[in-house]
Amino acid sequence: MKFAIPVTKGILTMHFGHAKEFVIMDVDENEIKHKQVLKPPPHAPGVLPKWLNELGVDIIIAGGMGASAIQLFNECGIRLITGAPTIEPEKLVQNYLDGTLLSSFNACDHKGCGH
Repeated sequence: MKFAIPVTKGILTMHFGHAKEFVIMDVDENEIKHKQVLKPPPHAPGVLPKWLNELGVDIIIAGGMGASAIQLFNECGIRLITGAPTIEPEKLVQNYLDGTLLSSFNACDHKGCGH
C-alpha cells in the first residue's frame, strides 16, 4: 500500500490543496518500508488527483478536502480518509494500520477555509 499525507511543518495540514509537501509512504506487511517527502505541483483543479494517482497512491489521509477533489480521487480509485487529527504522518499511518485512526467530519467545506 502507498499512503499520501499532506503536511505543513511536519504535521498533517487541514488544507489539502494548499499543502506545501506530501509525505508518501510505502507500507508492506503492516510496516512502513519507505518514506519520501515531495513538493506537489502548483495547486489547480484536478492537478493533485492526477499527480498522486501517477505516484501510485492507494490511500490518502487528510484533514479536510473539497467535494470536487473527493470526487476525482474516487474516480481514480484512491481511498480517502478525511477528518484525521493534525499529528505526524508516521503516527497517522501506524494508527491506520493498527485500526486506531480516529477521523471525524471532513474539516474543509470550502467555506472560509482559504479556497
